[in-house]
Amino acid sequence: MSTAADVPRFKGPNPIIQSMSATKRSTTSTDVKSTMSTNWLGAYGNFITKNNHQVSQIESTLRSLTYIIPGRFRDAEIASESIHSGVQLLSLYHDTLLFRASSKLSQPSLANAPSPHKRYIRFWFLKSPLYRRVAYLLQIVNYVELLIEMAAKRRGERMRWRAVIIIEAIKAFCKLLLLRITKSRPLITPVLPEREPLPEAPTDEESAFQGDDSGYASASGSPQQSSPDGEWTMPRTGMSLPTLPSPGDISSYLLSRVLTADDIKPAAKLVNQLQGSAQVAEILHILSPLAFAVAMARSKDKRKAWAPWVLGLAIELVARQLRDRSLRTTPLEREEWSRRGWALGWWMMRGAFYENITKSMVEGVRKRMPSLIGGILEDYEYLWENYHFSTSP
Repeated sequence: MSTAADVPRFKGPNPIIQSMSATKRSTTSTDVKSTMSTNWLGAYGNFITKNNHQVSQIESTLRSLTYIIPGRFRDAEIASESIHSGVQLLSLYHDTLLFRASSKLSQPSLANAPSPHKRYIRFWFLKSPLYRRVAYLLQIVNYVELLIEMAAKRRGERMRWRAVIIIEAIKAFCKLLLLRITKSRPLITPVLPEREPLPEAPTDEESAFQGDDSGYASASGSPQQSSPDGEWTMPRTGMSLPTLPSPGDISSYLLSRVLTADDIKPAAKLVNQLQGSAQVAEILHILSPLAFAVAMARSKDKRKAWAPWVLGLAIELVARQLRDRSLRTTPLEREEWSRRGWALGWWMMRGAFYENITKSMVEGVRKRMPSLIGGILEDYEYLWENYHFSTSP
């Protein structure tokens, strides 16, 4: 039988109690930090939502400055490209916040129906969590690819081309995965929902003219204006009343209210599923940049070798010949292939074609330009000559 003398006694503070107290304080501190972080993010999200127009203007200004700063690519290329990539990533985060806010609003009226592109991308973005994650990954890679190439070049040309191939492989994998998720439908660019302006909240002065529950204005006799495009929202019913057109614009006003086949089509039917040669064409279009990068990495004379350039362009042209040209092609598909057709112009700024033909033409134009514009063009010449992702899709 144990006695009081057998019970262990501690001359100082009990270490077990101290350990429990420390654990409790650590848990409390972690909870406080987590709560503070959530509060800060929530407050930041509310600020972006309420000031979305001003934030968009600031982002556009910062993005433009990174494009036109003279000496941008020679002296501090990584620093300036880091700023540009940072602005793009911050803009992507703002797009996410504004998309969440717009999803909570009521559905748009037929007069303000979203474009087929917005409907289609929004459909897959909300339907498939995997599509959402892959699309975000693809967009982030597009924003940081040039920065990664610049950092890799500091460690040598071999490391640079290894990084280029890895990035192109990641992009091709993401696009093939999106092709699989959308059930063999062609990729529509951009793969994320575009930013939509939110209606601004009425100011105090505007609120002073808002009517009571009876639907009449207290001072001016006019309903509350809450839409930036000029539509009036009735205070009692919440219905919108469009503004009347000018006398000379009645025809276009009526045509804008006419429903088309795409307006009543389900979002998934806005783009057809690919079959046979059309599916092969889409896969070739996706793999073309990767094939060009691998051929360039294996070429001995990377600046003047024609084989990689001919290979990459040939794959693109074969893809255009194999694409679906039937009457079942939707307007959204034709719009995407038109965009890809214009993007073929970038092949004049790549590889041997740029080194042997385009470069001399650009230098001739630069010498005839004012010094400021010529300096900016010279910086871009340095970019086009030394970095793959400066002209890569």
